Amino acid sequence: MSRITSWHGNPSKPLYTPPAGAIDAHCHVFGPMADFPFSAKAKYLPEDAGPDKLFALRDHLGFARNVIVQASCHGTDNAATLDAIARSNGKARGVAVVDPAISDSDLAALHDGGIRGIRFNFLKRLVDDAPKDKFLDVAKRLPAGWHVVIYFEADILEELRPFLDAIPVPLVIDHMGRPDVTQGPDGADMKAFRAFLESRDDIWFKATCPDRLDPTGDPWNAFADAVAPLVADYQDRVLWGTDWPHPNMQDNIPDDGHLVDIIPRIAPTVELQRKLLIDNPMRLYWPEEI
Repeated sequence: MSRITSWHGNPSKPLYTPPAGAIDAHCHVFGPMADFPFSAKAKYLPEDAGPDKLFALRDHLGFARNVIVQASCHGTDNAATLDAIARSNGKARGVAVVDPAISDSDLAALHDGGIRGIRFNFLKRLVDDAPKDKFLDVAKRLPAGWHVVIYFEADILEELRPFLDAIPVPLVIDHMGRPDVTQGPDGADMKAFRAFLESRDDIWFKATCPDRLDPTGDPWNAFADAVAPLVADYQDRVLWGTDWPHPNMQDNIPDDGHLVDIIPRIAPTVELQRKLLIDNPMRLYWPEEI
């Protein structure tokens, strides 16, 4: 497998300036491979995109903190994510991917390392096995205050509902469950996602990845049109992030500056922007500072 680069070498400076203290609540690190080898089961083999690059991008885009989500290429070895958090001077927290049989003491060690949630991935092209019963078992054993992040595509939401409903901690849905944004704000996928959000008040979502979800391309008008009403209606449960270094997007690499410029289009008021970028992610990841 040859190594791939999925991120922009020289992203533009955003026209939009995030508020002081803004949080990029969905990003990843890859390696560096010499220190943190990739999983033997990885479906892609990226070039190194370590903490130095991530924090330089954070500063370039005008953010203050990061939430680093374990990338599937590292499997259940969270060492690279923990290393990045440790190097962040308190400006990063994380989401781990764990073997469901993980011990309580290992979960506690992850908490000490800055992890505040675990991620379940249901994308068949990224993972071979997603055992719902074992996932539920570990979800019941999480440290206090943790949540579960879930990544799935819109066509399996209905099938996942009994499993999702049974998870006893808050849920954070990656990329809104990948709706077809070209259907518009009232399309079938958005309607189904809204019904899911209505089912319990502790479901959060990330209004992220126009580059993945909008086939019309940059400036991602279909995404902005479909997502802005969702953000307005669920403004206390929404997060935002760059998704850098954009796993598997090597054929359609987004300009991170342009990604930041979508923020005022989905959250047009200063109050909404503050919720999206500061208040909401602080509640999930740095509650002790509120």
